[in-house]
Amino acid sequence: MTSKELQQRLFAVGQRIQDAATQAGRPPGSVRLLAVSKTFPPDAVAQAVAAGQRAFGENYVQEGVEKIAQCATLGLPPLEWHFIGPLQSNKTRPVAEHFDWVHSVDRLKIAQRLSEQRPAERAPLQLLIQVNVDGEATKSGCAPGEVMDLARAVAALPRVQLRGLMCIPDPARPTEQRRSPFRALAALLAELNAAGLALDTLSMGMSDDLDDAVAEGATIVRVGSAIFGARAPKAPAA
Repeated sequence: MTSKELQQRLFAVGQRIQDAATQAGRPPGSVRLLAVSKTFPPDAVAQAVAAGQRAFGENYVQEGVEKIAQCATLGLPPLEWHFIGPLQSNKTRPVAEHFDWVHSVDRLKIAQRLSEQRPAERAPLQLLIQVNVDGEATKSGCAPGEVMDLARAVAALPRVQLRGLMCIPDPARPTEQRRSPFRALAALLAELNAAGLALDTLSMGMSDDLDDAVAEGATIVRVGSAIFGARAPKAPAA
C-alpha cells in the first residue's frame, strides 16, 4: 500500500468516527482512533504517523516490543503504544516496560505484576479491564459480575492507573444485537463511576462495528484492517 492510499484510509476512518459521533450528539474529539498495527512492519507505522496518527495497538508481546524499538530508530515523533491482546502472567514484564496502555487486564494477578514491573521513571501504565460481555467460555475477559471488585483492587495499585473498560463482542452477532454489548459495557462503566472510581475510557468497536460502538459511548475505537488493509500472516506466538 502506498503512503497516499494509507492516508486516504486513515482519513476515511476518521470521517466515519466523526460522523458517528455527530449523529450520536457527541462533541468533536470525544473518540480516539487506535490504529492496530499488529503483523504490519514499522514502515507501515511510519506511513500512518506521516498521515497524523500517533496511537498504535499491538496484540503480540514479542512483535510489539520489537516494533516499538524499531520505530524508535526511525526519527518519528513520540508515539503512544497500546497492548490490546491476551496477556499471560509470564509476559507482563516487557509490556510493563515498553507500553503506555494495556487494554486486556482480566484478573488481579496481571495488574499486580504490571504494577510491580512498571519502571519507576516512567509515567503510570494506563490500564483497562477487559470484560467478557458475551459470557463466551472461550473468550478472554472478566465476568461482568466480577468487575466491581477487580476494579477497586486495580485502582489501589501503585505505578498504574485504571482508566476504564474494554470489550471484544462476538462479531457474528445478529444486526439487531450489534449495540447491546457496547451498551452493557457503558452501563457497567457508569456503575463503577457511581461507586466513586472516576473512570473515563471505553475501548470498544473495530473496523466493522465502530459506528455502533461510538453511538453507545466508545472513547477509543481499535481499527486495523480498515487502515492497513488485509492482515499479513500472523506473527509467531510470543
